[in-house]
Amino acid sequence: MRSKLLQLLSVAFLVAAIIGAVGLYQSAYADTSSTPGSVDDPIVTKGYVDSMVAKLVQQELSKQGASGGGGGSSKLEVVTVPWGTKLIVEDGGELIVRTGRALAYSSDANGLSDLTDGLDIKPGKLVGNNHLILNPRGERGVEADPKQSKGLTVLVRGTYKLI
Repeated sequence: MRSKLLQLLSVAFLVAAIIGAVGLYQSAYADTSSTPGSVDDPIVTKGYVDSMVAKLVQQELSKQGASGGGGGSSKLEVVTVPWGTKLIVEDGGELIVRTGRALAYSSDANGLSDLTDGLDIKPGKLVGNNHLILNPRGERGVEADPKQSKGLTVLVRGTYKLI
């Protein structure tokens, strides 16, 4: 009696496993109603995808350009900073001092982020040439060292102003 029960349970288990496997197989291939290349299942080329991505990027750049103000762009722009003038980079802006001796400027006690050395540059401290500097927020930037008689040449990415 016990062996008959075990056989019956084994057969029931085997049937359930087969039904489950068939169901799993069918669910993996469930969408067989659409024909490849039809409206329901389109085939696209790399060229089409590239053109659509370029179109979306252009639209986004147009939106940003329409809302932006002052100097600045997503490209690096060469800016000459005359002696006695401050270059203020808006929030998220980047700069690289190319020539001249630059000091960090800030309207408060916070400084600039030196991404090259991984340091915080406090206001009035020297900004290294050829270092990527990020302005995290607020009215911050660089000015020429008063001990020199020349201005600065700075690469800027983002919106900026000279004051």
